[in-house]
Amino acid sequence: METIQNWLINNQQILYDFSLKLLAAIAIVLIGKLVANIIRQGVVKVLRLKGIDPAIISFIGSLLYSMLFFIVIVAAISHLGFNTTSLVAIVGAAGLAIGLALQGSLSNFASGVLLIVFKPFKAGDFIDVSGVSGIVEEIHVFSTKLRTGDNKAVIIPNNKITSNTITNFSTKPERRLDLVIGVSYDADLAKTKALLTKLTSEHELVLKDKEVVIGVQELAESSVNFVVRPWVASGDYWPLHRDLLEKIKIALDDAGIEIPYPQVSIHMNKEEKHAS
Repeated sequence: METIQNWLINNQQILYDFSLKLLAAIAIVLIGKLVANIIRQGVVKVLRLKGIDPAIISFIGSLLYSMLFFIVIVAAISHLGFNTTSLVAIVGAAGLAIGLALQGSLSNFASGVLLIVFKPFKAGDFIDVSGVSGIVEEIHVFSTKLRTGDNKAVIIPNNKITSNTITNFSTKPERRLDLVIGVSYDADLAKTKALLTKLTSEHELVLKDKEVVIGVQELAESSVNFVVRPWVASGDYWPLHRDLLEKIKIALDDAGIEIPYPQVSIHMNKEEKHAS
């Protein structure tokens, strides 16, 4: 204990100076973090005023903040008296080792950059990727956030997006609705086609300046399948899908046109009947 006490007494000035440097370093980190956040918010505000895609703004904001905060940490360590040149070399070597250990994270980062550069989608687009469908809310450095139709937030790693097929339903203002309607082989095909044509052409959501394709597509095992292909504004796709299907079902029932469905027929021979 005496040795420790003597060391503390003999090095009071050193401890005092280091304590001041430590407090100053902590202040640098806290103030630097605050300043980095203010700069990030300022840049984000300017980008918003210029009408930049919100997803890109979110990505740039996250990246800028990370870079500024790293500079703040280096400045704080330098203030403590450590050689930052050596520190940078150590960080570089450590970065290589960490990079090998975190290949997935680096892949996500690189994929995030690709998404920003090539823009396969933007915030507000409705997409399908990796088996998930939803509206793009944010594109971050390592992941992208989707909002599904049932209001769930889904976070998808960026490398999963760039390595899979992306279907963007919002790139075009118009979409084609493809419906397959099966009717009985006994149905009057001309009557069925006329009914489907009338229902489709008169629907208020169907685009009148686009050709509507209606006709027999397939002679299936138990039904004659008609294809109904009207064009619709992208935002009205699902409302038209639901409403048109309902109206077609009601109209076919009223017209006495049967919509076949799978049935199982059981045949018993005479021996089975006697045995029963």
